[in-house]
Amino acid sequence: MFNTVGTDPMPVERKENTLRKLERMNKALRHEEPDRVPISDFFWGGFTRRWREELGLPAAANPYTHYDLDWIVTVPNMDPWIRRFETLSETPEEVTVRTGFGTIMHKVFSLPMPEMRGWETDTFEKLRDAVFDPPDDPRRFFSAGDNQIAGVGDGFERNSPPWIETVRSLWPDFPVYGSIIEASECLTRLVGQENALLWIGERPDEMGGVIDRLGAYYLAMAKAQIVAGAGLLDGLVIWGDVAYKGGMFFSPDYWRRYFKPWVERMVVAAHAAGLPVIYHGCGNVHAIFQDCIDIGIDAYNPLEAKAGMDVLDLRRRHGHAIAFCGNSDVQVWERGDPAEVRREVLRKLNAGRGGGLVFQSDHSVSSAVSGRTYDSIVKLVREHGRYPISLGEFDERT
Repeated sequence: MFNTVGTDPMPVERKENTLRKLERMNKALRHEEPDRVPISDFFWGGFTRRWREELGLPAAANPYTHYDLDWIVTVPNMDPWIRRFETLSETPEEVTVRTGFGTIMHKVFSLPMPEMRGWETDTFEKLRDAVFDPPDDPRRFFSAGDNQIAGVGDGFERNSPPWIETVRSLWPDFPVYGSIIEASECLTRLVGQENALLWIGERPDEMGGVIDRLGAYYLAMAKAQIVAGAGLLDGLVIWGDVAYKGGMFFSPDYWRRYFKPWVERMVVAAHAAGLPVIYHGCGNVHAIFQDCIDIGIDAYNPLEAKAGMDVLDLRRRHGHAIAFCGNSDVQVWERGDPAEVRREVLRKLNAGRGGGLVFQSDHSVSSAVSGRTYDSIVKLVREHGRYPISLGEFDERT
């Protein structure tokens, strides 16, 4: 089920170690026990700089290659309008740009995350009538350019390299996943979360029609990405935040009616191409977790501990119906107490019995995490995540 797709020649021969990592990932997602629990993560630029300094590593070092991590995700241009950022103001300390989502983004370079300050699409009528660039426009995959998701986040980057070049450069060394946003994630960037939720409340059926149009748009983009990957993709991540710490942003029934069908179609398209799906949705998603199982999602990420998600509890509730990718409490990592970190890591490894666990943080590795702490975490997972898993005093029944 999880083979790569396409018949185009590969850029170079894939390394034996990479094939072992791919087997490790795929076995875990099939709920089989590989040699050990796979491990990877998403790293803030501030963390990577701190990690290099604390460990005395060269300026080009990165955690993926240094630790030979087990998978990596790539981001094509998903902006509705493919265009260069418009610089509205800039100093050595900060920049404000208008992006291909029509979002006005303010980035202070010394701070970890940008601020969305406004949106071109600031009325329901503008959203309803918006005409986007084609979802399969080749520039999304084969051209360099400005790209909101890749370019304005923890860091700030102009003229991101062509997605396919990134995929090809990583393919010999890592299992490489593509990624696609779904309608809820698009709305947050395109109109802002406040507007999106307000209009859903005021015009539920009309917004449902918009969601259906966005769902179809990004489904087409996902299919085009799989084709553009030409056999180089090993999986697909769907980004789709629909919850916060206390629960869903909107009713589960509204999600089921309008958002869920398009996520399911993305899963079907990925599986038809032999690609497993990891769904990334922040917050407390207990209300729709069974739905995610029902539509065939292979693994759920990030399972935020701070929002009441716990992999051991989920394993007891759902068995091996879905794999887990994440859930190690990054707030524990940030505090950096060795005994607390050890307890957190080893306890969560219990969820890996029988496969079904990819070890990661419960969102991403922030700049508040010490490089030495992360170094110790990788060593703990590599030592204690080997099969058959035996965790001594931290053993828990799942």
